[in-house]
Amino acid sequence: MNPLSQLPSVDRLLSAAAISSLIELHGRAIVTGVAREVLAATREAFRQGAALPAEDELISALIKEVGAGVTAKMTPKLRPVFNLTGTVLHTNLGRAPLPEEAVQALLTAARSPCALEYDIGSGGRGDRDDIVNELLCELTGAEAATVVNNNAAAVFLLLNTLAQKKEVIVSRGELIEIGGAFRVPDIMKRAGAKLVEVGTTNRTHLRDFAENLGPRTAMLMKVHASNYAISGFTHAVPEAELAALAHQHKLPFVIDLGSGTLTDLDRWGLPHEPTPREAIAAGADLVTFSGDKLLGGPQAGMLVGRKDLIAKIKKNPLKRALRVGKLTLAALEAVLALYRDPDRLHQRVTAVRQLTRPEAEMRAAAERLLPALQKALATLPVTVEIVALKSQIGSGSLPVDRLPSAGFAIRPQARSGGVLNRIEASLRGVAYPLRPVIGRIEDGALLLDLRCLDDNDEDEFRNTLGALPAG
Repeated sequence: MNPLSQLPSVDRLLSAAAISSLIELHGRAIVTGVAREVLAATREAFRQGAALPAEDELISALIKEVGAGVTAKMTPKLRPVFNLTGTVLHTNLGRAPLPEEAVQALLTAARSPCALEYDIGSGGRGDRDDIVNELLCELTGAEAATVVNNNAAAVFLLLNTLAQKKEVIVSRGELIEIGGAFRVPDIMKRAGAKLVEVGTTNRTHLRDFAENLGPRTAMLMKVHASNYAISGFTHAVPEAELAALAHQHKLPFVIDLGSGTLTDLDRWGLPHEPTPREAIAAGADLVTFSGDKLLGGPQAGMLVGRKDLIAKIKKNPLKRALRVGKLTLAALEAVLALYRDPDRLHQRVTAVRQLTRPEAEMRAAAERLLPALQKALATLPVTVEIVALKSQIGSGSLPVDRLPSAGFAIRPQARSGGVLNRIEASLRGVAYPLRPVIGRIEDGALLLDLRCLDDNDEDEFRNTLGALPAG
């Protein structure tokens, strides 16, 4: 008898009680599809010489595989995680978490029709930029504003609108590369503008810009070095001097701030980061910055500045391709509104709260959580201790500055066959709906920085630790 005939039919497999419960939960189509895939894979394995178990054992194994397959397919790919890497604005982990006001605004906009491009006052068509235009102008001192889907898009759009087939003068030391190998020169080329680099990597003077002005010059541009720092024998032209030179020749002066913040971070002991208001006060005609970095909002790119230049940008057909939807605008409006109360930003804007969190709070959290972590790792040849750590802001913001933090260091007691890698994999590999824990291995230790672990998430963190496999 052909041993493959012992494989059950799809219908028989679907009639099993465990599979019926999966159908009830997820629907017949997805379960049937997985059952067919499992049977096909099993059939091929037997043809390749795999041993055929007894019928009861075979059915049990198939049911287990179908269950695992359905669970894998139905588990969301965009899962929340515990960010214990020590990088607050972690690009790979979604950058800034939204404050509760923004979450509620997003949910309201998602559930209902809303006045996205509808003027409730007049009953006519509205402009979606009007949702945040007033707030952005108020907070930056700009005449007008518009929003696209990220800061790279903002830079691309302004270059394509104002400098296509013309020249843009930029200091050689500011030709940055951001994450994913996206480079300012490449964006400029794709936008149709010609890059004119002036000065040297570490020193650029006003005369370098002046000597390269010509009939095809479209603008002078400054790119804030938000994701690296050049130190030592350096010189950069002050923004006010570049603005004066540009305006003397009736050219716009544009600043790409990159990460962007709307408040003075110095008040909380953080290093200073230039703001759009400062840039406009220095004479910039257009300023671009991100929404999901130091601002603490959703992914977006803001362009603020002169009303006539913003109007030209908004007429570019590419603006429609790069515009944001109602969910982004809902969250962005809510976050911007919080900046009207600067005294409480460090309490209400999640990213600012995490960046300004006192080291003592994180050490107290570590002391509360230490017993749970020690229990979870009790059978492994490791030591667990509370240590002082250094967090970084992330997403290219203030790259050389570190924030005093606290958390855990997990170290092997001896050569233990990659025990740290196994623990790290177990922490991030917990089964849904538990939240994976993402730390970092550094200097022979697995480090778990608690800066981004809110107090109200500690019970969920304990549940994740409790689900770790022994050994």
